[in-house]
Amino acid sequence: MELLAFADFIKYVLAGAGVGFAVGLTGVGGGSLMTPLLILFNFPPHVAIGTDLIYAAGTKASGVIAHARQATINWEIVLLLSAGSIPASIATVYLLKNVFGAPETYQDLLLTTLGIMLIITAAVILLRGRMARSYPLSEPAMNRLKNNQGKLTVLMGVFLGICVTLTSVGAGAFGAAILMILYPRLSPVTIIGTDIAHAVPLTLIAGLGHMQLGHVDFVLLVSLLVGSLPAIHYGSKLSKKLPSHILQPILASLLLIIGVKYAFF
Repeated sequence: MELLAFADFIKYVLAGAGVGFAVGLTGVGGGSLMTPLLILFNFPPHVAIGTDLIYAAGTKASGVIAHARQATINWEIVLLLSAGSIPASIATVYLLKNVFGAPETYQDLLLTTLGIMLIITAAVILLRGRMARSYPLSEPAMNRLKNNQGKLTVLMGVFLGICVTLTSVGAGAFGAAILMILYPRLSPVTIIGTDIAHAVPLTLIAGLGHMQLGHVDFVLLVSLLVGSLPAIHYGSKLSKKLPSHILQPILASLLLIIGVKYAFF
């Protein structure tokens, strides 16, 4: 029995290392890779999502520190996003507990929403270059956008709060795409820093909500962190030598296939 438990621990460490390495190598969000992998390992969707949320908060925290030191975080935007996402996340957990009840009653909802978010994430990765080239906006369009930026940012925060809490996916590539659209004059590095700075409190609050529901496997969580933290570092170093423009579409295509499976089958 102990040998079997040790074998499982090693398997999850290797899984964490694989996902961490892929994240460091390609920049593709860990949630979109980790949650489907955990479901493939026969973890119930609610446990895969809850554990991955705490895992995401832990792995992204160092990124916030690095970006804060470089002054590449727009804290005003982080607060606007959080004003929508944090209450939405708390409300989503409340509904799961008090309206749906047992996890078995909302497994299909989690899987379908996960599939949709994976499809959206894949589309964002594949179209990111085209999205970046679609600006600058005309001056009148830019003025209209500026007049509504605050409201739209809070509204998008609400959307992210719901989706991330239900799937653990969306705080990375999709969140960055939202910022790219709403703040076209923000530099790419500030978009990334701001997105990460918002993702950490969102995934932490959502993860704590799932923890309160009993959806976090702590042995699994430690295993994933042990494997992924050093692997992210080495993947980031190697990313400078490998063509991410080839690797990202391959991963995006994989996410698209998995997303279609969960959303429609």
